[in-house]
Amino acid sequence: MSATAEPPVILSRLRTETRPYHDALEQNTFNQELMAGTVSQAATAHFLRRLYGFLQPYETHLRTHAAAFGPEWQLDQRYRAHLILEDLSHTNDASVPPLCPTLPPLHTRAQLLGAMYVLEGSTLGGQVIRRQLAKADIPLQAYFTGYAERTGPMWKSFCQLLTAAAPPEEQTEVVQSAVLTFQTLHAWINQP
Repeated sequence: MSATAEPPVILSRLRTETRPYHDALEQNTFNQELMAGTVSQAATAHFLRRLYGFLQPYETHLRTHAAAFGPEWQLDQRYRAHLILEDLSHTNDASVPPLCPTLPPLHTRAQLLGAMYVLEGSTLGGQVIRRQLAKADIPLQAYFTGYAERTGPMWKSFCQLLTAAAPPEEQTEVVQSAVLTFQTLHAWINQP
């Protein structure tokens, strides 16, 4: 019988302490319609427009602070807002979506790591959403495809890098940033 290794403290804290906010975010109308099998292309486009409004300014902050991250983070491959614009170009409304006016604080590396945890983690859920959209014959799937077959390895790499980059004295700031990111994204997604 082999012992199962405990997850690193930061990953365990993030998973546990953000769970209520993750669960609340997943209760949005789009996800409910998706799981009920009643999602439409219009609802998908609306959801993508809201996501873009959050993701684009987040990615701008991340680009501004890219020097705090080495090449091993593969930041250039982690930017995905352009995939939403690709999806939206296939709809009747290809205008640039409105941007979220207030993001959680993203001024320190720890704050960025917390936000990255949320948005990188969303690539895993995106795989599930993409399959549901394919079943519903909704073609707006570029964003949800994310890294495709590289999604699992990219997530694993991110988790390893996060674990190494979050010393004990910064872990609370990382977790608080992840919580605020979930809360802010939830509020933004649920606006009309």
